[in-house]
Amino acid sequence: MACGEWNTISEMVVSAASQVGQSVQHSAPIETKRLAEIALEENSRISSGISELDRVLGGGIIPDSIMLLGGEPGIGKSTLLLQVLNNVPGSLYVSAEESIGQIKERANRLGITSADVELVSTGDLEALEPHILAHKPRLLIIDSIQTVFLNSISGTAGSIVQVRECGIFLQRLAKSSGVPTIIVGHVTKDGAIAGPRMLEHIVDVVLYFEGDRYRDARLLRGVKNRFGSTNEVGIFSIQEQGLVEVKNPSELFLAEYKDSPGNTISVTLEGTRPLLVEVQALVAPTNFGYPKRTSSGFDLNRLNLLAAVISKTTKINLTNSDIYLNVIGGIKLNEPAADLAVCAAIVSSYRNQALPRGLALFGEVGLSGEVRSVTRQKERAREVENLGYKTIRKPQSLNDLLDLIGMASTGSARK
Repeated sequence: MACGEWNTISEMVVSAASQVGQSVQHSAPIETKRLAEIALEENSRISSGISELDRVLGGGIIPDSIMLLGGEPGIGKSTLLLQVLNNVPGSLYVSAEESIGQIKERANRLGITSADVELVSTGDLEALEPHILAHKPRLLIIDSIQTVFLNSISGTAGSIVQVRECGIFLQRLAKSSGVPTIIVGHVTKDGAIAGPRMLEHIVDVVLYFEGDRYRDARLLRGVKNRFGSTNEVGIFSIQEQGLVEVKNPSELFLAEYKDSPGNTISVTLEGTRPLLVEVQALVAPTNFGYPKRTSSGFDLNRLNLLAAVISKTTKINLTNSDIYLNVIGGIKLNEPAADLAVCAAIVSSYRNQALPRGLALFGEVGLSGEVRSVTRQKERAREVENLGYKTIRKPQSLNDLLDLIGMASTGSARK
């Protein structure tokens, strides 16, 4: 034997392959349609009854579509979907994580009283298929993809094979039955939906529910949408009665704003919606040879870059100062338009001098200290005016900014 060992022979069953050119089973003939022959029904979208969700979806739920909703545990995914069920009668809620009694108890706490909603606690999708094909619910919710399974597939629920095959099964079921389906997906510690990446490719819409569990604000963000834009963001506030839509998000994030040193207001865009958010900076002398930089809600590398630009282009030396930056409300400022507000907050804290009252800032800061224009400036300025705040004319540089807000680099030293 080539292997040089005993008892290493194992039986291998090889199925007989069909001969080339011969098919064991003929598929149904393919039918094609010209693009002009396909008629679309007007107002075919189903309203969820929640305008912030409909905004993210592009106007409502498309029939026979399949959507994936991800988010951290306890962020409010199941709460949001139960509220949707209350507004869409004739829906079916499938939970493989909770019993029907647990779902009923949570529904009572949220004040959900709709009698035309079906609940089932099972993870067997193959047993669920005949019921869906027979009754055609108006909306199907699967909670969650990591807890359902197919008996015909080996592996436990939540394994890569099961998640992939269950996703394909639900996608085919939604397209063949015409029942729109929302799938809840667990996330990993990195924030991505657990399971194969293929799961996000086979669905039509991917939504992420974001926010800090210790704060009230919740953001519903679309990262994929075959039926609309991915630039829209829905904003909610978590309350005892569930998720409440926030009609004016800027007021929510500025509810406790104070004109103190290190505090400033930035105008950021969440999708196409301008928001006013509070940025806080604390600058303190370092106790060690290496200054510390800490950031929450803002990129740390960007913070280090802006600190270097301030030290290089102004007479403010931050090389011996610790900088702590925080964006209030759990918002993450990812766009360059927040640079100007961050720099102003750092300088304000360094000089222990509050910025002019009611001032909102936005602009990108370059490596030479120049201030550049950003997108949608008119929309940002309009939101500032609507809330009773004001902006300053666009400064040409950081030194120009300091002059405009009365904090020239030649002014008094920090107290």
